[in-house]
Amino acid sequence: MKATYSSKLPLWLAIILTLVMVIVVRESAVVVCDWLGIEKAANVVGMVAMFLILMTWRVIKGLPSWLTKASNMLLVDSGFAFLPVSAGAGILLFELGDELLGFMLTIVISTVIPLWGLAILANRWLSNTADSATNTATNNHDANNSTDKKEQP
Repeated sequence: MKATYSSKLPLWLAIILTLVMVIVVRESAVVVCDWLGIEKAANVVGMVAMFLILMTWRVIKGLPSWLTKASNMLLVDSGFAFLPVSAGAGILLFELGDELLGFMLTIVISTVIPLWGLAILANRWLSNTADSATNTATNNHDANNSTDKKEQP
């Protein structure tokens, strides 16, 4: 993969070009999916298409720095877009009444169980890595000591 190359494009223009690129790819996916009769898959098709375009661009030429800067700026500032949704979800959450406990229990369980499984897998992977590193170091140390003993008269 090639490294990112720099350009002297102003940030405001980079943001506009990035948004245009996203909109064109997404709307193209909508048109293609509409033509194929799978309208509901347009967002996923657009994401996959954008991923493939960016990966191909990165492998062939390298991503320009303006694209990286603009996407970082958009991602940092896009967090504010979720504040109204979060506030609305919080208000609706308390309107669940008797179902609130079941809903919260479902959320906690569906979060904790995958995290617990991931922690177990990570622990096994890390302990296997640490064990193999320790065994390698011990074997190298033993090999060095046996070589030293053979050389002594």
